[in-house]
Amino acid sequence: MAEKAMDLFEAYNQDKLPKDHAYIVSSFINGKTGYSIYEVISYSGVKDIYPDGDGLTFQSQGKKMHMLIEPPTYPKKATEPYLRDKEDRIPLRFMDLELITAKNQSKIFIGKKPKESLTSFTVARPEGLNISFLFFDAPDLYDTLAMFFEKTFNKDAKVPQADAKKAAKMIVGVIEKLMAFKSDFGG
Repeated sequence: MAEKAMDLFEAYNQDKLPKDHAYIVSSFINGKTGYSIYEVISYSGVKDIYPDGDGLTFQSQGKKMHMLIEPPTYPKKATEPYLRDKEDRIPLRFMDLELITAKNQSKIFIGKKPKESLTSFTVARPEGLNISFLFFDAPDLYDTLAMFFEKTFNKDAKVPQADAKKAAKMIVGVIEKLMAFKSDFGG
């Protein structure tokens, strides 16, 4: 059976990174507060992949989508996400994000549309609780992504199960509609 996902840096070390049609999902979780940032990158048509400092640089077009989970006790709720401290920042305003307020008052912010990278992008090597996974293009790719988000939102970010499922479905809807490998990438 073909692999559905694996650690991004392990895939690089084993020469298993596809040049076309793959997704990278990274999470940045504050273990003390539960504040969590997620990024999804779709890429295709890679010209080169190489180590760059503490990350991997892809010479490729890509699309990046951001998600943010604020715990109920987050002190800077009113501050626009693009103006927050570096470790809590995503490059979006509230108006660029969909909001789901969970039963436990956690807030899940989901980017309405991805940002495009036209020449290259770099994925930082994860530290601590953070991860970077590569999801391979497979027939059940979107189901696999939905299951991943639902589980990690619930377990890592403490979002109630029903809300985690709702957010995962919304995220995968955006990914499938705006980040799939259609005419944008020539595929």
